[in-house]
Amino acid sequence: MALTAVEKKEIVKKFGKNEQDTGSAAVQVAILTEEISRLNKHLADNHHDFCSSRVLLVKVAQRRSLLAYIKKNNLEEYASLINALGLRR
Repeated sequence: MALTAVEKKEIVKKFGKNEQDTGSAAVQVAILTEEISRLNKHLADNHHDFCSSRVLLVKVAQRRSLLAYIKKNNLEEYASLINALGLRR
């Protein structure tokens, strides 16, 4: 369920400014999006796993606040990030 170090490095390469850019909001949103999709798949099979459902809600709220921060500071980056991640259909 958790992301491996290799998977996180791939996400950082794709969304970060360089390979050490792990703390930028765009990278954090991309990592959270991948974790959220994995939790959704897990909860589809294990709907009585209430701890994981709470973790899912926390991650969604964290992603929402990071997206609001990006939208407030850089609207172009926000639009490209939303398109790249496939959010906001």
